Amino acid sequence: MNIDTEHLHHWMQAIRQSNDPMRTMDAFWSGQLKSKEWLIDSLELVVRPYINKTKLSVDIHGGWVGVLASMLFQSNLHISSIRSIDIDHTCESIANTMNQLEYHSNRFRAVTGDMVNIRSDADIVINTSCEHITQDQYDLWLSGLPHNSLICLQSNNYDIKEHIRTANSLEHFVQQSKIKVLYRGQLELPLYTRYMIIGNQ
Repeated sequence: MNIDTEHLHHWMQAIRQSNDPMRTMDAFWSGQLKSKEWLIDSLELVVRPYINKTKLSVDIHGGWVGVLASMLFQSNLHISSIRSIDIDHTCESIANTMNQLEYHSNRFRAVTGDMVNIRSDADIVINTSCEHITQDQYDLWLSGLPHNSLICLQSNNYDIKEHIRTANSLEHFVQQSKIKVLYRGQLELPLYTRYMIIGNQ
């Protein structure tokens, strides 16, 4: 996929203006960007046979600093709007700057909140932070999603302190996720394997 220079400028602006630029730059590690690009490429294959809409609304749970949202806006998915939700309050202003063009046109907004307590009615619901929540939290989150949403999930097998529910294989992640699978795959990265499922309830 191509990243245009105007969006790239806003990425750099968001990094410079953040309270912790080095932490914000963690969102641009190679594994992070490759995982997001893989997600978008896979969604482009799955969405059209499943959702017959010209424009698509998206909720990203665990949206962090808004990089995935920005990449989605520049994809071929024809996104109408994105809401990026993260429990970390420091992410909100960074994400809004990262997506400044869409923020000012009312197509993007970052929200501070616990994904478990926020309900979605978007065409596509994305959660790339499945390893950061317990199984009980995940089950409660899933129960609040509409049955007509396409759900995209990512997790990994990276054993670090902040990862409290990793998966040890793709099949293990499928079992954890409890959705009807339309697509499944894994991406081998230098430090870990990223797992992804796209499906519905």
